Amino acid sequence: MPNWGGGAKCGACEKTVYHAEEIQCNGRSFHKTCFLCMACRKALDSTTVAAHESEIYCKVCYGRKYGPKGIGYGQGAGCLSTDTGEHLGLQLQQSPKPARPATTSNPSKFTAKFGESEKCPRCGKSVYAAEKVMAGGKPWHKTCFRCAICGKSLESTNVTDKDGELYCKVCYAKNFGPTGIGFGGLTQQVEKKE
Repeated sequence: MPNWGGGAKCGACEKTVYHAEEIQCNGRSFHKTCFLCMACRKALDSTTVAAHESEIYCKVCYGRKYGPKGIGYGQGAGCLSTDTGEHLGLQLQQSPKPARPATTSNPSKFTAKFGESEKCPRCGKSVYAAEKVMAGGKPWHKTCFRCAICGKSLESTNVTDKDGELYCKVCYAKNFGPTGIGFGGLTQQVEKKE
């Protein structure tokens, strides 16, 4: 069937992709809603996509499928991971955090009618839908969604939370990960101060 001026065909669903909804990758066009990892179905963008021939993956799945294998390459029993196991149905036990008292003593008519907006844990200011990023079960401003140690901007693929604070995976592993022989240390096991 001829393509009468519509647009390119989506690399995932094979339907017509119009310019307003088009994402291009590796010479192919995709709908924004079809631009998903072929393995885990996570939504992709230009910073998280890894292409292999006609297939698109998130960087994690691409590394698992096409990356180097063997000892020392993060595969197998000896690799370090900050994976929580949530995708396997496992849940970490965390101590309950005390509730913070509300900071408004004189609510406006708006908050009385519609409720108070959620607060960013980093800056304490209201977080509105247009600027909200969810992590650790809490809303964050996009500008506050940074590692607490190095200040690097975070994404859903590299964020780790501990005690209500956000960290990139590198800083989390350095500060809270295991230490000792086999974990980058040269001597016997040492205790970490938290």
